[in-house]
Amino acid sequence: MTKRALISVSDKTGVVEFAQALSARGWEMLSTGGTFAALSAAGVPVRAVSDVTGFPEMMDGRVKTLHPAVHGGILARRGTAHMDELAGQGFGTIDLVCVNLYPFRETVARGAPDADVIENIDIGGPAMIRSAAKNHEGVLVLVDPADYAVALQDEVPAAERRRLAAKAYRHTSEYDAAITAYLEGASDVLPTRLPDALTLNLTKAAEVRYGENPHQPGAIYRWGEARGPVLDARVVAGKPMSFNNYADADAAWALCQDLAAQEQAAGTDGAVCVAVKHANPCGVAVADTVTGAWERARDADTLSVFGGVVAVSRAVDFTAAQAMRGTFLEVLIAPDVTPDAVEWFAQKKPDLRVLIAGPEQNVSVLDVRPLTGGFAVQERDARPWDDLCPEVVTERQPTEQEWADLRFAWGVVKGARSNAVVLVKEGVTVGLGAGAVSRIWAAERAVANAGERAQGAVLSSEAFFPFDDVVRLAAAAGVTAILQPGGAKRDPEVIAACDELGLSMVFTGSRHFRH
Repeated sequence: MTKRALISVSDKTGVVEFAQALSARGWEMLSTGGTFAALSAAGVPVRAVSDVTGFPEMMDGRVKTLHPAVHGGILARRGTAHMDELAGQGFGTIDLVCVNLYPFRETVARGAPDADVIENIDIGGPAMIRSAAKNHEGVLVLVDPADYAVALQDEVPAAERRRLAAKAYRHTSEYDAAITAYLEGASDVLPTRLPDALTLNLTKAAEVRYGENPHQPGAIYRWGEARGPVLDARVVAGKPMSFNNYADADAAWALCQDLAAQEQAAGTDGAVCVAVKHANPCGVAVADTVTGAWERARDADTLSVFGGVVAVSRAVDFTAAQAMRGTFLEVLIAPDVTPDAVEWFAQKKPDLRVLIAGPEQNVSVLDVRPLTGGFAVQERDARPWDDLCPEVVTERQPTEQEWADLRFAWGVVKGARSNAVVLVKEGVTVGLGAGAVSRIWAAERAVANAGERAQGAVLSSEAFFPFDDVVRLAAAAGVTAILQPGGAKRDPEVIAACDELGLSMVFTGSRHFRH
């Protein structure tokens, strides 16, 4: 009996050659629309599906394969009474389904009108794929051109058929998830900003040797069609990225971009450098040049920056590259790196992973964290400084330099793990205390880290002060201005302590816990 293949693909990579190879092996080809035209033009003998169903394509192609002659031919279980039923209707089997779906995600990505997006929701394709995958013992299902060679074997093993079926269901699942996300995002009648059901559509984007520790398997996944500056970065020098490199580089780049946008909005537009260790900033600075910003960030905490990850907001040139000579770093990520700098890094620091950040497009606004048996989901904390209404609550007003440093400190502390306190002086962090279980401990760590550099510095906290102890500690160290959300029961006592000690205090009204 002649075997039949139904081929209808949006991605036509290799499809003509595949069909030619099948035809040479005696297969009969069925097809529709653009695929039928492409195969015919290439001289491949092919029948239109409408010849098999006895019905023409309808409704601008919306209905063409939804017919018993197609689905009966796919779903009939070989070697059972199904075959007699099929023959009784005058239908034949379809032994291979090669289908990939309308370019729905690509249509969304290019900003097409809603009507075009809806028209690119495939109906017949997923139905055929799912039918073939269900009956994979008797039908080969192909959704990826990379698998075409499998179908050209004399005999396809059962395990391989099952793998292809699983891949097919994953393909339709991801497609449905993309449609769901689009419809939920486009709806004006959602009762909440977060849906009742959330599909995590993840596909492996990169291999890593292991996870956080060598005994933990790990990998890097892409969420749907989202693009990420680190996930899609171009590695131009150094070793492959590790699991922890990805996490730290993502944290460093996000904070660097936030601070760069803040500087631009303030009209200063300085170069920003962020050094991160274990997802926490350890040295952050702004300067006129990348070299200057790096040197200031490095000198903020030369001990912690060792083995750290660094992000800069401007292109790294040869001079900036040479300035990094004496410091061991794991990763450097920048919007660009000049060719002579890349060559220097490759020769002088071969272990340093040098990344050119990828485009930040379609980034998810959701922050998803695992729980045992589930996930905690929230919107990302993306509130900019310009969205705040800072209020000076003390008798003393901040100076112009203090205002600039308070704004910078607020940007940094937002990127540190709670409890967090940051000291900044003239555009560079001089003390950081993060991840503490008590706010006074975070402040003590920041002040100790700063030492004499605390004189004339400002302090920012990501959450309010329950007591006046941080104020008194800061004043004793020489801090002159403090920024915090406010809203504590003892705010009057905290403000009174500032007035007593001659400090300025600014309330933002916006907390920034980062657990």
